[in-house]
Amino acid sequence: MQIPLQVTFLHMEASPALEDRVRKLAARFEKFSTQIIHCHVFIEAPQRHQQQGGLYNVRISITVPGSEIDIRRASPMDKSHEDAYVALRDAFKAARRKLQDYERARRGDVKTHVQMPHGRISEIDAAQGFGRIETDDGRLIYFHRNSVLDAPFDTLKTGVEVRFSEERGDLGPQASTVHVIS
Repeated sequence: MQIPLQVTFLHMEASPALEDRVRKLAARFEKFSTQIIHCHVFIEAPQRHQQQGGLYNVRISITVPGSEIDIRRASPMDKSHEDAYVALRDAFKAARRKLQDYERARRGDVKTHVQMPHGRISEIDAAQGFGRIETDDGRLIYFHRNSVLDAPFDTLKTGVEVRFSEERGDLGPQASTVHVIS
């Protein structure tokens, strides 16, 4: 499939060599997504009122189902962007990464972070070095003093809110890590 591509030159004459390079770079997008509806690349020359050191700006707008991927400035104020080809390369790398992120999200490959369970300390036995957490749904979870990560065990009191990681222990559920909520 050929990606519908539009190339616009701003503040400069159209360059067949640059346009050819854009077409080759855009064709590589097909390896990452077959969902591209349209791709528009803007190549903006540095303003002529500057003596030297003007930077090319490349903007890329990719239309995919349900979304628009826009690259406005791949690497702001990068001196290497005095070369239009380097500016193109960096913009297309940034666009490729965003396109890959879009495809991962579309396929459902994006990790979701599960919220740690929440509860309150309901029992502390400082002499034996353990306690129990009562969860929001009323279950009791055992924890050992070594499971408490961000507060000294001896300072814990009943009623303190905690988040924890639950695992199966020899005698039932236990918290492997306990984080005090301040």
